[in-house]
Amino acid sequence: MSTSTLSGALHATLSRLPMPAVWASGSAQERTLMMGVALAILSNVLFGVLYAYSSFLAPLSGTQVFIWRMLAMWAALVGFLTFSGQLGGHIDKLKSLGSLKQWAWLLLPTPIFLSQFWLFMWAPVNEQGVQTAMGYFLFPLMMVVFGCVLFGEKLSRLQWLAVGFAALGVGSEIVRTQSVSWATLWVCGTYPLYYILRRLQGVGAVTGLLVDLTIFAPFALGYLFFMAPDSLSLVGGSGFFIMMLIGLGILSVLAMKTNVDASQMLPVNVYGMMSYLEPALLFILAITILGNPFESGMLFSYGLIWLGIAFLIAHGVKQLRSTKRKQIAASV
Repeated sequence: MSTSTLSGALHATLSRLPMPAVWASGSAQERTLMMGVALAILSNVLFGVLYAYSSFLAPLSGTQVFIWRMLAMWAALVGFLTFSGQLGGHIDKLKSLGSLKQWAWLLLPTPIFLSQFWLFMWAPVNEQGVQTAMGYFLFPLMMVVFGCVLFGEKLSRLQWLAVGFAALGVGSEIVRTQSVSWATLWVCGTYPLYYILRRLQGVGAVTGLLVDLTIFAPFALGYLFFMAPDSLSLVGGSGFFIMMLIGLGILSVLAMKTNVDASQMLPVNVYGMMSYLEPALLFILAITILGNPFESGMLFSYGLIWLGIAFLIAHGVKQLRSTKRKQIAASV
């Protein structure tokens, strides 16, 4: 479904509902922006819920929850694409890949994707929630660095400040602990590679997700039958676990879908700034609901990282204002 079609369908639906005056009085572009912001917020809240989800599925381990999530997510995604009539379009895209080299290139990012989803479900129940959330805070900053190194993108003064303060924060944490969490490094060091590879491949987010989940599904089933048969028996004999896992799959697909829709509706800068909601929620959930440790000594190093993020947000705001001024000048 194209962005214009999606936007039109959402506007048609919302026009039948009682909406605030600002919605009715705004232009189509402003309504699209508001809808994009709403979807981005919903997506980030859903990802926050998913982060804490594994804690409610004890005695399943973090790895077992990850396996079940991949299967539930695959079933929910295939069901949604089939029901909406979009599955054929994604299959046609994959059929256009004619050589083994093209398929190998397509599957190259899949292990990164799977490892990130495993860590997302494993970390909260293994006292790595705070460190993983920090990796997501650093992720946009690393995207800036990768863009500079791989694509020759020029950094503004604010971006240089952002990267510099983040580097100081990471360095301070290394000095304080004589190490740095592998979970933090894995998120911010490898997740950018996944998005960059998918960008170079020209593969849409949903198509890439469908490939990743379909490739992994047989391995997930093999793990449950041969490595964790107790988990299979536990889930199969419990209506509670079955409903929880169905919910896990639906929430996962809904979170991904709303995130993709928001990315299509919002300007890149706005979407980038909205993405900071997720790690903020993960960080709060890790400390409060999940009870992961947070030492007072972390405040200095993490404060430097958050200062870097503030500079990156300031850069996005500055670019957004510049773009808006150019649009106003062009319309005069």
